[in-house]
Amino acid sequence: MPQRQQQRFKDRVALVTGASRGLGRAIALALAREGAHVVVAARSTGALEDLDDEIRAVGGTATIVKLDLRAQEKLDQLGPLIYQRWGKLDILVAAGGILGSLSPLPHVTADAWDAVIDINLSANWRLIRTLDPVLKRSDAARVLMVTAEEAKGDLAYWGPYAVSKAGLEALARTYAAECANTPVRVNLLDPGSMRTGLRVKAFPGENKDLLTDPADVAAFALPLLLPDMKANASLVRFTPNAKPSAEQAASETT
Repeated sequence: MPQRQQQRFKDRVALVTGASRGLGRAIALALAREGAHVVVAARSTGALEDLDDEIRAVGGTATIVKLDLRAQEKLDQLGPLIYQRWGKLDILVAAGGILGSLSPLPHVTADAWDAVIDINLSANWRLIRTLDPVLKRSDAARVLMVTAEEAKGDLAYWGPYAVSKAGLEALARTYAAECANTPVRVNLLDPGSMRTGLRVKAFPGENKDLLTDPADVAAFALPLLLPDMKANASLVRFTPNAKPSAEQAASETT
């Protein structure tokens, strides 16, 4: 079995949503490689099984959870299930999300709007609600929510996605403020332009070779999940060839 070179997350329990592909998958693999037990959650069981195989190949361990972020009852059960199995949760990476339709706001259907808001925003509120008790049982819980520059709301036709990410940023900062006097720290990550399926859907003619590999963003993000990361309510933007320290993350706010 391959030996892991670093064990910065030894004995930490992490939950990663959207773990079947893209950034969620890359972060889950990076955490497992460095000693965390990773609960990987996504809709695609097949992709999660492939990820589990890869995690085992690097000497890590994982638990697969088939999870649709619109399945409210199953989301609500996560906290109690994690408590029963591990008694705590040290890391939450909320990387699951969808793009939705790119069209003028008057043309967006109610179903399309609801799907984006439900998955990108409301599901993360439900995660906070169910996981708050187990996060607060950790000695240094770290929550990282994935946002995007479209949250600024200055691009035409990105309405549902932009609104969902703007809401997510407000959600994360509100929870961060509520956790200020607890062991929980909550931050946001803007990964920029990555080589993912969501990006291809938004920009089908784009040169993929010019986009960032999710593995590079995962390596950048890991310091934000360490127990000694003190930043709270920060929005950290991916910078190539850099890794955020506690001080950098604290200063890189919007």
